[in-house]
Amino acid sequence: MHGIARATIALMLLPPSLSAQEASADIDREVRALADEAAIRRAFATVEELDAWSTELLIELTQIPAPPFMEEVRGRRFADLLTELGADSVWTDEVGNVIGLRRGRRGGRTVALGGHLDTVFPEGTDVTVRQVGDTLYAPGIGDDTRGLVVVLTTLRAMESAGVETDADLWFVGVVGEEGLGDLRGMKHLFRDGADPIDAWIEVDGGGLDRVVSMGLGSVRYRVKFQGPGGHSWGAFGLANPAHALSRAVGYFQNVADLLTRSGPRTSYNVGVIGGGTSVNSIPFEVWMEVDMRSESPASLDRIESAFLAAMDRALAEENGLRRQGPPLTVDKDKIGDRPSGEMDPSTPLVQRALATTSVFGVQGELARSSTDSNIPISLGIPAVTIGRGGIGGNGHAPQEFWINRDGHLAIQRALLLTVAEAGLTAIIP
Repeated sequence: MHGIARATIALMLLPPSLSAQEASADIDREVRALADEAAIRRAFATVEELDAWSTELLIELTQIPAPPFMEEVRGRRFADLLTELGADSVWTDEVGNVIGLRRGRRGGRTVALGGHLDTVFPEGTDVTVRQVGDTLYAPGIGDDTRGLVVVLTTLRAMESAGVETDADLWFVGVVGEEGLGDLRGMKHLFRDGADPIDAWIEVDGGGLDRVVSMGLGSVRYRVKFQGPGGHSWGAFGLANPAHALSRAVGYFQNVADLLTRSGPRTSYNVGVIGGGTSVNSIPFEVWMEVDMRSESPASLDRIESAFLAAMDRALAEENGLRRQGPPLTVDKDKIGDRPSGEMDPSTPLVQRALATTSVFGVQGELARSSTDSNIPISLGIPAVTIGRGGIGGNGHAPQEFWINRDGHLAIQRALLLTVAEAGLTAIIP
């Protein structure tokens, strides 16, 4: 695919004669020298001066609901802010991603800094922010509204300090990261024929130490067993969708348990079950939603195959027990497919992410997770996910909270990494 070729070019930015250790040391020196540049020091100071503004912006954006597949209102506000803060042009693409372009002095490459617009919370959730002491409480305040604030504050600080880059920069609010959104925003940004993004930096997750350079793959299914249904006494003998689903879960767990006890880490979960109308009715349909994840594409393929086989076995056995009526049917709809992959630790973007983290006195650790970066990583395009800073917790729960404990450091790190990857160029006096 086109992304793989671009990734190869990115890896060649360092002289091929350098060993991995020498390359890492060179990048560390490069980043530390960059952090000492007058323009970067001005930008860092601006980030600290904007601390109260950033908190106010976090409250404002958190209180704009962004349920799954309903990010439009928050996206419009994000677009307005990109324009107000100095992006050269702003647009919303066909699926709802909001993009602000800041042109580089040389162009030729595009480096993107993004966060996701959506939250996991359904329409109607109260997203009013409550403050108790230094703690802000609201659904979605950390994941990933704070990430959006990091993106926007980085843009404002660069504009205020006159930091210019060689490469073009994209500041992006991405749709569809959570749940059944299935990374649809990123899949659109990195589709074949799209405008090339040469490096992707995502802001999502917690503190400063984790650098996600490995994508955790997953597949998700909604399975529905269907039949005629009827009275539990009068229609007894019909094949029962609930019985078939119960068999299916049991058969799947039996083999999945064996598959996940050794080899690359792999997981499975039946997360949601529904169907039926009353205790004395044979259901006409029952359904479930299932999540499977693995570090290894091959292991994920194996457990997915075992899952599908278990569904077919359960269907056949339940139909074999029926005494009357038509056979059951089963629909196996794949509702999620997040590819996995790993960045080579020697990739310059990965090394720069570690180096920029160490500038702030933190030892970076390469990690694996399921984030927007899964898509470019799976294509071989340099990508990392870095944290939003501060202290947060209770993600994906109504009691989610965030505390601005040195939150400015995450913004400074995001700015430094973005500029390091894009190349510092002319400085506006």
